Amino acid sequence: MPHLRPFVAAVVRPIPITTREQRIAELDRAGHNPFNLPADKVSIDLLSDSGTGAVSVDQQAWAQRADERYAGAESFYRFRDAVRDIVPYRHILPVHQGRAAERVLFSALLGPGRISLSNTHFDTTRANVERLGAEARDLPCREAADLDSAEPFKGNIDVDAVREVLSGPDGSRVGQILITITNNGGGGQPVSMANLEAVSAVARAHGVPLILDAARFAENAWLVTRREPGYQDWTPREVARRAFELADGAIASLKKDGLSPEGAFIGVHDTDLADRCEVDVIATEGFRTYGGLTGHTMEQLAQGLREVLDPHYLEDREREAAFLAQRAQEAGVDTVRPAGLHAIYLNAGRVLPHLQPRHFPGHALACALYREGGIRCAELGSLYLGTFDAQNELVTPAPFELVRLALPRRVYDHSHLEYVAEILAGIAKNPERVPGYRLTHAPGVLRHFRCRTEPIAV
Repeated sequence: MPHLRPFVAAVVRPIPITTREQRIAELDRAGHNPFNLPADKVSIDLLSDSGTGAVSVDQQAWAQRADERYAGAESFYRFRDAVRDIVPYRHILPVHQGRAAERVLFSALLGPGRISLSNTHFDTTRANVERLGAEARDLPCREAADLDSAEPFKGNIDVDAVREVLSGPDGSRVGQILITITNNGGGGQPVSMANLEAVSAVARAHGVPLILDAARFAENAWLVTRREPGYQDWTPREVARRAFELADGAIASLKKDGLSPEGAFIGVHDTDLADRCEVDVIATEGFRTYGGLTGHTMEQLAQGLREVLDPHYLEDREREAAFLAQRAQEAGVDTVRPAGLHAIYLNAGRVLPHLQPRHFPGHALACALYREGGIRCAELGSLYLGTFDAQNELVTPAPFELVRLALPRRVYDHSHLEYVAEILAGIAKNPERVPGYRLTHAPGVLRHFRCRTEPIAV
């Protein structure tokens, strides 16, 4: 039976159409950093799935009921109840985005000399850990190292490695175990319920709080119902709620699976921990019943949390990601397998074999996609993950040279994805034409967001 997308467009925005010469000029002005490109010069924007989705007519309708009173607004209670329907914690605090949630909760759990263990800390997550003087230590499962395997849950944490750390000399320094669902820094791969149950048992045996970074909780839940034995008859809502039950707390950027341009929450069981977080939220974000959010946004979020767990929506999202991954592979570009939902990850190291890690093949492919087709995306390779000396020369490369094509929710259709695949195919036919890059400006923190580079002949 043909696939029918479960929504239609109600409001549209024009796509900027540019020439190759214009795009080359924009890259020069941007220091060949996609983050510096103006959005009105980008035709297909796959830089991020955070806050970039389309809101529904029902979200807009609920937003008209917004209560903007400072304390105890009706919109807060509707938002809190929608969160609690999935996240069974006593204390729910709204904040304006996920980075704020990280900052507040990590400040209450970590400090100088402490350790955060994770399946993979993403870029800003790592920064929020390290700015506290703590160590962000990644312990991905062994299967994550094989980009080509069909292993269904490469986002898992290595439970044996967690147990070894907690039982060893560093055990007393571990302030939290953070599980990101899905594992964005690990190729968008899901975490299994069996893995969550195992790490939850280890965490509780050692008295260490287990925290979910649950920005994509619905997408993780959907992949559990599709891939994990024993969960085929569960609904995504039931799986998501069970995942939260296994943890002691959670943070979630709702710019992803909240289907909103803004918003996040902190959820915890422990009252003392909630009190410490609440003081920080009031001092830096806003009163505890709005946390920097408008009533308009809280209403959109409450409705978005209902819509995101619709199996028809999630199935459509899975199909779109799989479609783009298949088209990329047909174009001669390997991807991290199996495809997740929020993005596909291109193996730039293979498509540009003439570029060594010190010439940043992931970054080079991202720049080529914009130059040839006006497509913006993000590198997750040595520019982002490598270590550098004082002269900005690469010392330790990333384990893989990847490019993330993030898929905004309910925005692009098959014709847009076909266009992306066609541009990829053109690049893959003549990969030697893609130049390498050198850094010309490299901030010490969050380098990939703010750096400038220039192309070099290789």
